[in-house]
Amino acid sequence: MSGCCKHCRSNSIVHDDISANLFCSSCGLVSEFDGYDAQIGGLNGPEGTFVRVGTSGTGTQYSYKETKIYNAQNHIDDIVYKFALSPSKCSDIKTMIAQITENEFGQGDWFPILIGACAYIVMRKDNKSLPIAEVASVVGCDIYELGRMFVRVVDFLGLKGSKEFPEFDIVVAFERAVRNCGKFSGLGRDVVERMRKQGVFLIQCAVQWFLTTGRKPLPVVAAVLVLVAELNEVDLRIEDVALEVHAAVSTCRSRYKELLESLVKVAQVLPWGKDVTVKNVVRNAPFVIQYMERKSMGKRGEKRKEVEEEEGKGGGIDLGDAVSECLRKNVEHGASGNSVENDSLYFKAEENRGFVRSGGESFDQMKLSYECLSLMYTEFLNEMGHEKFMEGSGEVPQRKGMRGFEFLACRDWWEGKSELSKKLLLKQILEKDVGLDALPPSFVNGCKVYKRRKEKINAAKLRINRIKHPLGTVLGESGDIGLSECVNAGKKRKGNRAKDVDWEDFIIEALLLHEVKEEEIEKGHYNTLLDLHVFNGGILPEVPVWKA
Repeated sequence: MSGCCKHCRSNSIVHDDISANLFCSSCGLVSEFDGYDAQIGGLNGPEGTFVRVGTSGTGTQYSYKETKIYNAQNHIDDIVYKFALSPSKCSDIKTMIAQITENEFGQGDWFPILIGACAYIVMRKDNKSLPIAEVASVVGCDIYELGRMFVRVVDFLGLKGSKEFPEFDIVVAFERAVRNCGKFSGLGRDVVERMRKQGVFLIQCAVQWFLTTGRKPLPVVAAVLVLVAELNEVDLRIEDVALEVHAAVSTCRSRYKELLESLVKVAQVLPWGKDVTVKNVVRNAPFVIQYMERKSMGKRGEKRKEVEEEEGKGGGIDLGDAVSECLRKNVEHGASGNSVENDSLYFKAEENRGFVRSGGESFDQMKLSYECLSLMYTEFLNEMGHEKFMEGSGEVPQRKGMRGFEFLACRDWWEGKSELSKKLLLKQILEKDVGLDALPPSFVNGCKVYKRRKEKINAAKLRINRIKHPLGTVLGESGDIGLSECVNAGKKRKGNRAKDVDWEDFIIEALLLHEVKEEEIEKGHYNTLLDLHVFNGGILPEVPVWKA
């Protein structure tokens, strides 16, 4: 082989058979390699010297497809390991992804989202609900982005409406939250099992009260978990539970408040039901839940004979337990320094009524007359009112061993015999009677909002009528202030601020002047209506101006 040397410019380039390199016989310079053969024959053409068709780089014999599949399966294993799923579930997820991608798998930012969606679907098919918020946090994507991928996968696989793909089970989600709660790790199995049954009972009562209708289920799970922990004297903050179940703290507090309000409504059948409020319903929750449990054991619309007798006497609960709880003030309201005197106050009331207790007879076995019970409860309320007055004046009696409310005296209130303590179908839940037939809170709130908007529309029509026909309007007819008076609204006293016209009233007036139907305004879609009728070429009709 001949050529020109770049160093000495001579034509003495020769080939070395041993090293397969070219060098100059004059100066000895080894020339650079220049033996590359172009691939001009397509995929089946000759192979290059350093580049081999079908390899993914130097040092490996795997093809690009094999490497992509290998990395994808490793990524699936990593994400499934974070969910603590079994190997069989991991195999199901890989099979589902292979079916969707036609055995191509994939790589990129979209692939982890697909893994999360398939993991969520596999768990739902196995009737083991995995919260989608938890999946989004593990995958590292937005919950709405994961939801869109979930919808696409369900449509592709044809699972929508299939019996193999059940709805999200809130009871399973609650049981999973109980197992994963770190605060319960130091408790006994019996305590955790009792809390689980109590929570399942309250969860299914919340379903019957429509607290979960149209809402995210995890905040309801957090609210019930906090209430059950409080009933069993376990210190659990709602912020910690919301973080564990991946729910918003504000939403969890709203559901907790709605749950307490429902318990207050149920508690109205108790002898002291009118005194039960949201603030003290937790103290009365054992009696309320006991009543609900016994109520649920009968069929809706039918009352057993013993239940009728108990309801006629005191709301369907054990009055002996109720009175025992009222008398044991060192449990419910703390033990003051003169606890002996407090106890003697109630027994004095018993003696005045001609009722004397024998020394060997327990309180639960005594028979109290209605008059004695009424007098003792009245004395109890009077003393509690006196203590509240002492607290308001700054003279608070010292309480011993008081930390919130202790349920020592009512440790046996839970029986767990109701079918609602077990997982039931929705039809079976709705057939049970727990002492309250409630409407969905969303529906009730929507009706209130519609009513408020209707009042605002009527008030706006009266204000517009006052401006159009000032002579024919009687002073004070509208029940509200006019538009001209709103200019100086800031100069009024705070007591009159309730009658001021706000931004919503101005929007309603503008829409009415543009002849928008009242039915459309009642829906509250103000931005859409303003874009359609006001800012989209709408012309304000002429309003007659009154001249003095």
